[in-house]
Amino acid sequence: MQAEQKKSLVGEEYEVEVGPVAHGGHCIARTAEGQVLFVRHTLPGERVVARVTEGEEGARFLRADAVEILDASKDRVEAPCPFAGPGKCGGCDWQHAKPGAQRRLKGEVIAEQLQRLAGLTPEEAGWDGTVMPAEGDKLPAGQVPQWRTRMQYAVDADGNAGLRRHRSHEVEPIDHCMIAAPGVSELGIEDRDWSGMASVDAIAATGSQDRMVILEPRPGARLPLVELDRPASVMRVDEKDGGVHRVHGRAFVRERADGRTYRVGSGGFWQVHPKAADTLVTAVMQGLLPRKGEMALDLYCGAGLFAGALADRLGETGAVLGIESGKRAVEDARHNLAGFPRVRIEQGKVESVLPRTGITEVDLVVLDPPRAGAGRKTVEHLAGLGARRIAYVACDPAALARDLGYFREGGYRVRTLRAFDLFPMTHHVECVAILEPVEKGR
Repeated sequence: MQAEQKKSLVGEEYEVEVGPVAHGGHCIARTAEGQVLFVRHTLPGERVVARVTEGEEGARFLRADAVEILDASKDRVEAPCPFAGPGKCGGCDWQHAKPGAQRRLKGEVIAEQLQRLAGLTPEEAGWDGTVMPAEGDKLPAGQVPQWRTRMQYAVDADGNAGLRRHRSHEVEPIDHCMIAAPGVSELGIEDRDWSGMASVDAIAATGSQDRMVILEPRPGARLPLVELDRPASVMRVDEKDGGVHRVHGRAFVRERADGRTYRVGSGGFWQVHPKAADTLVTAVMQGLLPRKGEMALDLYCGAGLFAGALADRLGETGAVLGIESGKRAVEDARHNLAGFPRVRIEQGKVESVLPRTGITEVDLVVLDPPRAGAGRKTVEHLAGLGARRIAYVACDPAALARDLGYFREGGYRVRTLRAFDLFPMTHHVECVAILEPVEKGR
């Protein structure tokens, strides 16, 4: 017998009282029948009409947009961006919230994830509950920080550059992104015809005038003649192997952080907010307090930001091992850190390479894993190396909380946790947790 097809509830509307914020840029509400709604474009305490965007009868939860605000929160503002709102661009989650309220919401999400996944209160995590804005991001009402130094534009069927709608491949054409850094906006990408392209990435480096665009053609399409409003290197994504190849200009941009210049190739990772690299290096180094002659690990090291900062502070008798899976990032890291003879960069996945190194003890560890976190296996290995301090840099509070739980099982406690709003207007937040071994007898 065929399973009975459940009725789609997309388009149904419910008048609901909005409850707490949840991880992912939405709040939780319930229908009169008790079904859970994840509602975007609303704030805790509001009464709204929520229109279902995903889900069916009997589903564990439904996704919805607040399409009418019946009773507004005092934290609500009119979204400064004309492309923000139900059914529009999916890039920003909190355009409709005051900046201070955005940071409070992010703090509530971190606290909830710590409690639920790690069993930690903010006090037990050494965290005062605040999410700090980046330097220069406190602006008058109606102004938006122009922080996004890396933008990925999708291209619609008519060749217009835009941004994807929430949980959709559909493109919202735009004429300007308010959170784009000036170096990106000045390229004039939104004003061009990108017919034949699937996407256009734009990068504006921090600390140099370097700019780059990366074009991904649709199958069989030819690359257009690229004429932008500012000079930029041009790269293209290869249709066959997915690799990024140089068309003209440099195949990298130069980023500046912690008093050093870093080369970052087209496929390499670098923090998106212009103040992020310095902010995170400062937080990590203040937490670790490196000493001359110590041995350190920098895991998921990217272009070598933390490895370079550690090497500077550990001196000629110290040593740093970096591990990174991306081939291009490893080439960049080796180039960037060539002046430190006691820094070594290994290529491969951390969970595979770390056990093969034969390292049995270290003094310090920095790990900045991807959004999914480091995972139990890697955490268990690290907990066995006896580091006096570990710095965990996290862009996802759920993955951070899960891994902190594993560290606790391995004999480490959180000494301090700091949170930074390095992604204003979105639900994303960056955390730096400093861990140390639990003292015997505690």
